[in-house]
Amino acid sequence: MRIGHALAVVVVLIGGSVVAPADPAAAHPAGQVAVSSRRSDARVPFVVGRPGEALVDLRAAAPGTDWATPGAESAVVSISVDGRYATDLVVSGAAPLARQLALGRLRAGVHVLRLHFATDRSPAAAATVTIDRLHVSTYDKRDPRHQVLRFAPIMYGRNLAELGSPYQSATTDMPLIAWHESVPAATPRHTVMTYSLIWSNEDGGTNTPALMARWGRTTDIEWTYSVELDEHGDRVPGSDTYQAANHQTLHFGGTYEGDHPLLETCTSNNNMCDVVDDPMRFFLSTLPTRPVDQPREYLMDTNTWTYQIMAKEMIREGKIEAPGPGTAATPEVSDQRNYLYAMVKKTTQGVNSGTSWVGVALGVRLAGGDTVYLSNHVDPTWSIQRDDPAATTVELPPGTTPDDIAEVSVHRVAVGADTGATVHVTHLGRGFLPGGNYLPGPALLDWTGDVELSAAAPTAVVWSR
Repeated sequence: MRIGHALAVVVVLIGGSVVAPADPAAAHPAGQVAVSSRRSDARVPFVVGRPGEALVDLRAAAPGTDWATPGAESAVVSISVDGRYATDLVVSGAAPLARQLALGRLRAGVHVLRLHFATDRSPAAAATVTIDRLHVSTYDKRDPRHQVLRFAPIMYGRNLAELGSPYQSATTDMPLIAWHESVPAATPRHTVMTYSLIWSNEDGGTNTPALMARWGRTTDIEWTYSVELDEHGDRVPGSDTYQAANHQTLHFGGTYEGDHPLLETCTSNNNMCDVVDDPMRFFLSTLPTRPVDQPREYLMDTNTWTYQIMAKEMIREGKIEAPGPGTAATPEVSDQRNYLYAMVKKTTQGVNSGTSWVGVALGVRLAGGDTVYLSNHVDPTWSIQRDDPAATTVELPPGTTPDDIAEVSVHRVAVGADTGATVHVTHLGRGFLPGGNYLPGPALLDWTGDVELSAAAPTAVVWSR
């Protein structure tokens, strides 16, 4: 199976053992591998026809685990290639989930993938992890994706003593998705590559209600590592930086594995250190990227399972208020299926920084009622300040359906002294309600226009049924 200059090896199960097909281009149904505390290892031989940066695609499930259940959150599989530790895979839930992980650079020839049930770091130690649809792909220098993969960071987990076990990334603030963004550098023909990561939550930093209002989710999304590449695609010495504690940008001074920097999640709000001492390792694929007209939550929208993990962590950590008819009026986070998840694009003309600035909140009115439910819960500081495409949520009464939504409005919000800035709102998108399984439902909003919000005219209805 060829994809550009990438070579894919489909792994099949034959007669109780796992082998790579003699013809890597042949189509075969994938077999299944199971590992557990009783059968801890599976070894998968495979053939690489062309050397390059390697990715492994697979589906994994762990029946008996549930991210919402204390003590049974997940099971962990440690993946090695030819005896070299590559990555951990945290598996939660009985439904098979497609994942893509990095293996680093592989030479041409025969290799062995080892899948090991990591009892020491698996909270659900009695679980069995089933893995199928395994295939390995390599990307060489002729493929533009090679450059993306070549410099991707290897992220180690978090082991802060005040937050629990040394394997806490298997139960809280789990790394979910990584991606890259590439922009021209100041030097002609140079490029800046920036890598970002989504965690299932943040145990420190912005409080949960403010996360929902200002960012439209309770996951944590941060850039982790950035590097400038020259016209040949090589790292410019001394150009690489990472996001350190307190969101500082520091020059990377740590260790590389090949061209991959080693970083560790070392704060409760998932900032980085360039000194590594955590036992868990996450080498996620960074091939995904974000369209420039989309918010960072686009990566969640295209990996909808992340919403389920996000909601279940809130349940397990007791961050969801008790259900009741008045929950939409309180700022505490209720069942995350009660929220309209939306995206807004706007441009602020005037002061939009410092202690005084002007933001935007979204409002929703339901059919048959006059109440306008606001995304910022009437807290000015929870309005949307940034002019990038921004995600937010509006909490609605339990049981609200898309058909109940009559109007969506935009509201100018002054923080501190009113600076007189005006805001042009030009697009609303997404607008989904999660279903019973916490996965996003159909998109409701797709409005484009140009509405000016000012001190004299601070509110406008931009969508109605």
